[in-house]
Amino acid sequence: MTLDRTDKAALARLMEEGRVSWADLARVLRLSPAAAAQRVRRLEKAGVIRGYAALVDPEALGRPLTAFVGVVLAGHGARRRFLARVRAAGAVQECHHVTGEFDYLLKVRCAGTKDLERLINDTFKDDAGVASSRTVIVLSTTKETHRLPVP
Repeated sequence: MTLDRTDKAALARLMEEGRVSWADLARVLRLSPAAAAQRVRRLEKAGVIRGYAALVDPEALGRPLTAFVGVVLAGHGARRRFLARVRAAGAVQECHHVTGEFDYLLKVRCAGTKDLERLINDTFKDDAGVASSRTVIVLSTTKETHRLPVP
């Protein structure tokens, strides 16, 4: 799907405030509220907009520790088993198949170091096909966003 200027403006506004009203979005897009809604529905149907979610402070849910875990699998046959464990682990926010020294890079949110240790040992090292892992704990975060630049 090719995005025009109005699509891009709609996406920029929705990434800024996903709960913007049709009337407010229409004002930004210089369309009627019905036309703005139709435009967004078209972007949703095309898969450009994948969904909507509340952005929740991890600390409010008792998950103040963020860590990145680089994982090396024991072999190609371990992939399916490992990915099933990743999908089932609520603490894993992101899982990326990457180049370089790791096969996968995970972003995890935990209650603390004991919770992180349990996640690594019980979920990934216990028969999940993980040969090795390296964990980096985040001390502080300067920038974390869901927004993408809109050309």
